[in-house]
Amino acid sequence: MPLGGGNKCGCCQKTVYFAEEVQCDGQSFHRSCFLCMVCRKNLDSTTVAVHENEIYCKACYGKKYGPKGYGYGAGAGTLSMDKGESLGIKHVEPQEHQPTNNPNTSKLAQKFGSSDVCPRCSKAVYAAEKVIGAGNAWHRGCFRCAKCGKGLESTTLADKDGEIYCKGCYAKNFGPKGFGYGQGAGALSHTQ
Repeated sequence: MPLGGGNKCGCCQKTVYFAEEVQCDGQSFHRSCFLCMVCRKNLDSTTVAVHENEIYCKACYGKKYGPKGYGYGAGAGTLSMDKGESLGIKHVEPQEHQPTNNPNTSKLAQKFGSSDVCPRCSKAVYAAEKVIGAGNAWHRGCFRCAKCGKGLESTTLADKDGEIYCKGCYAKNFGPKGFGYGQGAGALSHTQ
């Protein structure tokens, strides 16, 4: 303990006496100095975040040093389309879904007596993972649009020739074509 009765405050550099001392990350602070560097809220052991001898509340720390990009931050003003290329992150586009219509049952299904076979992957579908749609039993992971791969529910699907599609892909691929069909005035086209 230094001469003069106590440690120095990490904020104001004045002596901190035992009765008013708050310790954080090896430093001593006055209770009245133990505040967020940005918003000046009082901190305690459950709300403090430390960065290089600076103390923040968890909200201000997250805004200043937390992840950036779509879905992070506090509103539309903080969203960005940055995919992280400047940080060396390589963005990989998802591959197009390849539907499968193989009716063969797996050996595992024959052994354990499952009669349901997923039309997408041709493997046995057991009760814990079964989703019914378009007259077939599907695995939850296989219950996706054959064109875009979007997850489906029994109420949001359309089927054609044993395959399932989201309503948007079904309309684009199998709906009416020609002048006047589309999604508004900008989508009108003339096909022959």
